[in-house]
Amino acid sequence: MSRHSFDVASSSDIYVGKVFAVRKDEVVMPGGRTAVREVTEHPGAVAIVAVDEDDRVMLVHQYRHAVRRRLWELPAGLLDHADEEPVEAAERELAEEAGLAAQHWEVLVDLVPSPGFSDEAVRVFLARGLTDVGRTPTGHDDEESDLTARWVSLPVAVRMALAGTIVNGVTVAGLLAAHALLGSSAKGRAVDAPWPDRSSAFAARKAD
Repeated sequence: MSRHSFDVASSSDIYVGKVFAVRKDEVVMPGGRTAVREVTEHPGAVAIVAVDEDDRVMLVHQYRHAVRRRLWELPAGLLDHADEEPVEAAERELAEEAGLAAQHWEVLVDLVPSPGFSDEAVRVFLARGLTDVGRTPTGHDDEESDLTARWVSLPVAVRMALAGTIVNGVTVAGLLAAHALLGSSAKGRAVDAPWPDRSSAFAARKAD
């Protein structure tokens, strides 16, 4: 028995902005009827678990307006630079937000944080062999100008996540994945490992 393909009968834009878009799809359900599914198109993102020789991880404390408070997070950023590879974006964000460069990079985990309504996909990298290069100025007087960075022991960061002190979903997943990998013989994936869920719809709009 073949599985239903959930074909899209029609699609229309609800909103198209600089950072994301929202579209309305009419999707054919298994019984033959159509149902409306609103989808947020996202450019995708990268995040970095940067671990030093003392088993500390770099966290940033940054204001997030949607929840109206500062959150502890991994250094991270959108894949919004044309023709930039994910690991290149990760290198840039690590320098901009934490003032660090890394000698060794690997893919730690891939995430789709909200697949019920968004195509956002995030690739989390593990970065080691760290050197201090000084934070790279972004040239913008925005939330990142208020950002602070701090080294935290990885086990302590995991406890912060389990206690609800760290609530950013990508950060929680990245910390737990790093804690599991570094405590075992497992290895991460190559930086160019296949990423079938990488967000593409919003980037295609910008390319048109």
